[in-house]
Amino acid sequence: MRSTAWAAVVLFLLTLCGPLATVAGELTTEERLAEQGLTVLALRNDTIDTDQDGDIDAIRVVVVLNSTASQNDLIVKLRGLHKEREVLEVAEVSFSGQTNLSLVYDAWSKGEHRLRLDFFDENGEFIASNPLPTFVLTPALSVPTVQLNLLANEAIQTGEACQIERVFLDETGPRYGASGVRTFSGAPFSVLDGHETLDCSSWPAGSYALKETYRNGLGQTAESTLNFTITNRPAPEFSLALLGHENTTNLPCKVTMVAESTSDTSTWTKHWTIKGKHVEGANTTSLDCSQLPAGAYLIGLEVMNDKMITSKQGVNLIRLPSADMSGNETANAPSASLGEDTPTESVGWLSIGILALIVTVVVFMAFVRERRLEPLELPHLGPAPQVLPDGTPDAGGLPAITDDQGVLWRQHPDGALDWWDATWQIWQGWEE
Repeated sequence: MRSTAWAAVVLFLLTLCGPLATVAGELTTEERLAEQGLTVLALRNDTIDTDQDGDIDAIRVVVVLNSTASQNDLIVKLRGLHKEREVLEVAEVSFSGQTNLSLVYDAWSKGEHRLRLDFFDENGEFIASNPLPTFVLTPALSVPTVQLNLLANEAIQTGEACQIERVFLDETGPRYGASGVRTFSGAPFSVLDGHETLDCSSWPAGSYALKETYRNGLGQTAESTLNFTITNRPAPEFSLALLGHENTTNLPCKVTMVAESTSDTSTWTKHWTIKGKHVEGANTTSLDCSQLPAGAYLIGLEVMNDKMITSKQGVNLIRLPSADMSGNETANAPSASLGEDTPTESVGWLSIGILALIVTVVVFMAFVRERRLEPLELPHLGPAPQVLPDGTPDAGGLPAITDDQGVLWRQHPDGALDWWDATWQIWQGWEE
């Protein structure tokens, strides 16, 4: 029993001493570097306020190394851990004797940043690690920014000047090789990252909801939205002014298009017509009608803007014969009404009485003949409806049921079935 107890005590002591022996057996950073013939002569951490706003935003780590070897190739990595994300600053150096290394860590987010310095040989094999203090930093680097700016009038019509300015900035992601992806949606055409300005003057009419998002490799995000509406440019609005209407043919005559004061008519296409016939080569704001002979005319104008939207107007023009017209011209010209001075002939009361008698006789004969006509034969309108006074189908005392499709059936004593034809309102026999 004693030997067993002593064995348990020895085992317990070995268990306690085991971790101490392991810890004691681990090499320090200085010892690991010494195995490679390296010695850290100096290690300094300098805080930096890059933007001079009173907050520390970067740490410069300066290392002075000495080597007893004739040649050393080292990889030194400055690691910063923040929000469970790690970023690296890497320096590669080849030296003999003594060398100085300087690595700068820029804060990419506000908060605590734990720093560590790692040493590797030229093959990437780990040599040693040296922990550094934890710093509370405020970044001076610009965080991701995305902004969409509309450069246009408050009310936009198709074809008007319209631009969308895209503002994008991210200093943090590229600083650590963690650039992200920009996503653009809502435009009628494809948008690439290199398109800093979008020309929306050619976009079709409609309501647009643009959105651009960005996320870099450090998890930082930015978003911007822009909503606007482009309406169709209205049809050309104009009126027609007449000069020489109801004047004689020896006086000037002109039909002129009068547009709204705010309209730009330089891009309008004009098509003049006289009595529906197109006037060739008359793409002008006025039409000379002085050469038209006496008569009545319908003058029409169809105007089309640069967006292929058209509008039409028309006026009636009357040209009167002039006093110096020749005989042939007078014969072909329309005659003018003399109003109250127009000569008329009186037919007298006798003529009126005879005409009334004739009308009376004709009406009487037509009435008598109409009464002698045989009754009209009406076309066959189909079988009489089989419905009850309330309008429901008359099943004739037979059992009736409505199936799942809404069709009404009745069954005869011999098993024959009829279905209700709602169009003719009669029972139709069912044939299998």
